[in-house]
Amino acid sequence: MIDLRLLREDPDRVRASQRARGEDVGLVDALLSADERRRSSGVRFDELRSEQKALGKLIPKASPEERAELLQKAEQLKVDVKAAEAEQNEADESARALLLQLGNIVHQDVPVGGEEDFVVLETHGTIRDFAAEGFEPKDHLELGEALGAIDVERGAKVSGSRFYYLTGVGALLELALVNAAIAQATEAGFTPMLTPALVRPRAMEGTGFLGQAAENVYHLEKDDFYLVGTSEVPLAAYHMDEIIEADKLPLRYAGFSPCFRREAGTYGKDTRGIFRVHQFDKVEMFSYVAPDDAEAEHKRLLDWEKQWLTALELPFQVIDVATGDLGASASRKFDCEAWIPTQGKYRELTSASNCDGFQARRLSVRMRDDKDGKKVVQPLATLNGTLCAVPRTIVAILENHQLADGSVRVPEILRPYLGGREVLEPISK
Repeated sequence: MIDLRLLREDPDRVRASQRARGEDVGLVDALLSADERRRSSGVRFDELRSEQKALGKLIPKASPEERAELLQKAEQLKVDVKAAEAEQNEADESARALLLQLGNIVHQDVPVGGEEDFVVLETHGTIRDFAAEGFEPKDHLELGEALGAIDVERGAKVSGSRFYYLTGVGALLELALVNAAIAQATEAGFTPMLTPALVRPRAMEGTGFLGQAAENVYHLEKDDFYLVGTSEVPLAAYHMDEIIEADKLPLRYAGFSPCFRREAGTYGKDTRGIFRVHQFDKVEMFSYVAPDDAEAEHKRLLDWEKQWLTALELPFQVIDVATGDLGASASRKFDCEAWIPTQGKYRELTSASNCDGFQARRLSVRMRDDKDGKKVVQPLATLNGTLCAVPRTIVAILENHQLADGSVRVPEILRPYLGGREVLEPISK
């Protein structure tokens, strides 16, 4: 959630952020009104409690005649205090409910617009000219089936559409990707983590996934658990309700987990193969840093993603995601999009988001620092960056590294994790 002081001091900035996101601007005024009611009800409750305490001290010292009157007044005060407390609690809940609907404040440099209004910041690698090489590229599914690596038919038979099996070298390729990604993250100073796939509502709400993204979340109603769509959720909640000493920062974790997404609203999109699926595995980087270091950490996460995609020898571009395509918790997001030959376009493979103090406030993760000789406790900043979303990475590798005979060249970084194998050979010609 955003800082309420910012809302009070600069509501126009919050309105502008909502407008840029394409969200309800009227929510800002509703929240301002609710916040005023919350504060005034708090003042009223404190005044009545103070009066009640003062009266309690007078009663034992009062004469019998005065005591009866004071006791009668005390009874009325008891009723008033209880009513004021109830009003304060209701006002707090109302303001919090509105605050949870408000997205993070968009960074001033983010391009304004919808999904297609991103700005390309960098382009890396060389796109292969298959025509010059003398053959038509196959798509990842045709390649994967020939390699004995992907089985979507049995995935659909067992679980429905957008499910799949990785078999043989497909399963080995996933394990190679995960191990190589974790190795890079560990070398960069991240602590490897295997995280829960089921979380409580507060963890999901605290990371901002029960607002605009709720339609894509799987909820187990009987147990009131949520299946995570990314290990960002359990990693963000790992230090929930904790105070971290400033000299311990940054804290960096690399989480590996299964991820589950309903893919609501994507009917008819990417239905072939394994590019857009309901369940997949992912390696996610997550950082806790001091607020002043958030933008620099954002660039570092992006650099680690670029290092990874370069090591996989994939052509890719980096984009600055537009305001209307940001998640609720992100103030700014950079995506790395790999070239997919059979689609003739770049598609998202990784993303890096700066959430500033938005998630930390919701999850009550704070840092303690010395300022002018005094201990100060404040929300820290959280950031996340996808290192390897496995199915999409497999798509990009198969299509970009395919050879004319249907085999696929293995990027050098993965060869040690595949027994030194340099090429994946089709099992059927």
